[in-house]
Amino acid sequence: MLAGIGLLLNGPLDAVDDWEDKVTDAFNRNRTDFWDPISWVCSRFGNTEVVIGVCLIAVAVIWWRTREWRWAVVPLIAISLQATIFLFLTLLVGRQRPPALPMDASPPTSSYPSGHTGASTALYLSFLLMASARIERPWLRALVMGVCGVIPFLVGIARLYRGAHHISDVLAGMVNGVVCAVLAYQWYRHRARAEAPQLKSA
Repeated sequence: MLAGIGLLLNGPLDAVDDWEDKVTDAFNRNRTDFWDPISWVCSRFGNTEVVIGVCLIAVAVIWWRTREWRWAVVPLIAISLQATIFLFLTLLVGRQRPPALPMDASPPTSSYPSGHTGASTALYLSFLLMASARIERPWLRALVMGVCGVIPFLVGIARLYRGAHHISDVLAGMVNGVVCAVLAYQWYRHRARAEAPQLKSA
């Protein structure tokens, strides 16, 4: 689905670029010394090295606390699947980045989809799903879920603000991340259900 949408945006529906370019221009014209550093910080939450680093630390801590390796690797599966789909889509679609004044050096991949948004969505949504299932204290569960739910949106807005992507790139990246996080989480639940009867019979 994402590949089809990307090819349409890069072909028959390229007129959408005109509307999206107006949004990009609006972000360009409204940059300020106050929001520039904030957008830089938000954008970094989706950087490859940050996502991988946070994920590996989380995997180690979760495994140490639970001794369930399948539960611990849920975020790792989510970002790995997201990265695989992202690379396939960016090579297939090859969309140009928006005509903006970039605030960062863009990676040598196409604009569609947003890798920063996809990676942060896959990682933090998997954290959100895991928190909803395992954190018992209501206030702490709500806090973790709220923070993890907001971060991908901040990353997406920051990527638009900094001139790296079209809106449709960010939305596609978010969809990619959501699907991968849900698939990783459901994989664990499926394996847990499959093993439960064996544990009871033993």
